[in-house]
Amino acid sequence: MIDPVKITLTEAEIPRTWYNLAADLPPMAPVLNPQTGLPLEPDELLATMPAPIAAQETSTERYFEIPEPVRQIYAQWRPAPLYRARRLEKALGTTAKIYYKYEGVAPTGSHKPNTAIPQAFFHREAGKKLLVTETGAGQWGSALAFAAALFDMSAKVFMVRVSAEQKPYRKILMETFGTVCVPSPSTETEAGRAVLAQDPDCPGSLGIATSEALEYAMKNPNVGYTMGSALNHVLAHQTVIGQEAMLQLEKAGDYPDIIIGCAGGGSNLAGLSFPFLGSRLRGGPRVEIIAVEPAACPTLTRGRIAYDFGDTSGLTPLFRMHTLGHTFMPPPVHAGGLRAHGIAPLISRAVEDGLMKPIAMAQTKCFDAAVTFARAEGILPAPESSHAIAATIDEAIRCREEGTSQTILFGLSGHGHFDLSAYQQYFAGALTDDALDEEMLQRSLADIPTPVGATQGIE
Repeated sequence: MIDPVKITLTEAEIPRTWYNLAADLPPMAPVLNPQTGLPLEPDELLATMPAPIAAQETSTERYFEIPEPVRQIYAQWRPAPLYRARRLEKALGTTAKIYYKYEGVAPTGSHKPNTAIPQAFFHREAGKKLLVTETGAGQWGSALAFAAALFDMSAKVFMVRVSAEQKPYRKILMETFGTVCVPSPSTETEAGRAVLAQDPDCPGSLGIATSEALEYAMKNPNVGYTMGSALNHVLAHQTVIGQEAMLQLEKAGDYPDIIIGCAGGGSNLAGLSFPFLGSRLRGGPRVEIIAVEPAACPTLTRGRIAYDFGDTSGLTPLFRMHTLGHTFMPPPVHAGGLRAHGIAPLISRAVEDGLMKPIAMAQTKCFDAAVTFARAEGILPAPESSHAIAATIDEAIRCREEGTSQTILFGLSGHGHFDLSAYQQYFAGALTDDALDEEMLQRSLADIPTPVGATQGIE
C-alpha cells in the first residue's frame, strides 16, 4: 500500500463560511479617522467598500456565509491539496512530519483569488463596472484581473515599478485577462507625480501604489477599490485555506504542533493559521505559529506598534499595527508580495498577545531553501513562500537534532513560474541580501503620525 502523500477533499467539502478571528480575540483597537482622531464610523467605509464588505470589515461575528456564486467559482480549484512532504523529510533526515497546503493550483498560481473572487462579486452586486487596486509582485493583481474577467468587469492595477520590471510576465498575464497594468509610481495620479518629482528613478513601494489606486477610486465614483491583504475581510476570505487544512489533517489522523507562513500584509499567513488559532482560543489544542518576513522589510521584528496609514500619501484611515512607517521604501527583494511597511492589525494583535512568533529571514537563505524543496518535492516555490520553507527546514533540523517528532504545517502560497529571473540570478550568484539601512528606517519611523486624541488614550 502506498503511504498517502496527497490528502484530498471532495468538492462538497469546500467551506461554506469564512472565519473571522476578531470573534475570538478581545476587542480590537478601533480604526481611526485621521482628521478627527475618532473611531471610524462603519458608514465611512462605504466610500471605498460595498456594504457587505464593510460589514465584514467591522464585524465580530465568527462566521460569514460564502455566497453560492463565489463557492461555485472556488470549485474550479478548491479544495486545494494538502501534501505530506515525505521526500523533503527524507532529504533532511528529520524526525518531524512536514505537511504543506499548496495554493499554487489556483488559476493565477497563488492564494490571492480566494479574496479576489468575493470582492469582485460584491462590487458587481453594488453596480461597479471597473475595479482598481495595487499590487506588489503581481500575484494579487493577476488574481483581481482574473476575477474581473469572470464577472465581465474591467480592472486597472498599479504595480510596484521594480516588480513590474522584475516580473514582466505577471503584467502580461493581467493584460491577457483584459486588465490595464500601470507601473507605479506613475504620472496618472497626483500621488505618483509627487513621488516622481522627488525621485524620477523611484523603484516604487506598495504604499505608493496603494495611494495611486485609492486616489483613482476616490476621483471616480463608479470605480470599486479592492485590497489584496491586511484588512479584516481579506483575511477572513483566506480562511478557506486553514479550514480545508484542518479537515485534511483530520483525515490523515494528525494535527500540527507548528504552523509556518510567510508574512507581508498577512493574508496567506492568516488564511492558514487563523482557523487553528481560533480553535486554540476556544479551548482546542495548542499550536505554535511562526510568521516569517524578509530581513529587508522586517515589519514585525523591527517595526513599531502604532497608528499609521496604509499608504504613502495618507489617504487611508489610521490602523493600529506593526509598521515601519508609511514612507518606508523597502529594498527591491524578489519577494515583492512581502515588501509592505505595515501588516494586518489582526496579525499584529496575535503577535502582541504572544499567539504568533515573528522571525526575519535573509533572501539568499530563502532561495537556498526553495531549491532544496523544489529538488525534493518537484514544485518551484514563489519567493514569498520560500520564507516559510526556510523556517520549516530550520524547525525540521531542530527536531532531528533534538530527536523529537513534531508535526509541521506550512503554507506554500504560490508557485514561482513567473519568478524564474530571480532563480536565474540566484544560480548566477548575483542575488544579494539587502541590508536595511538603520538611518533610513529611523527616518520612516519618525514619520509615523500621532493621531488626534492619542493623548486621550486612543493609542
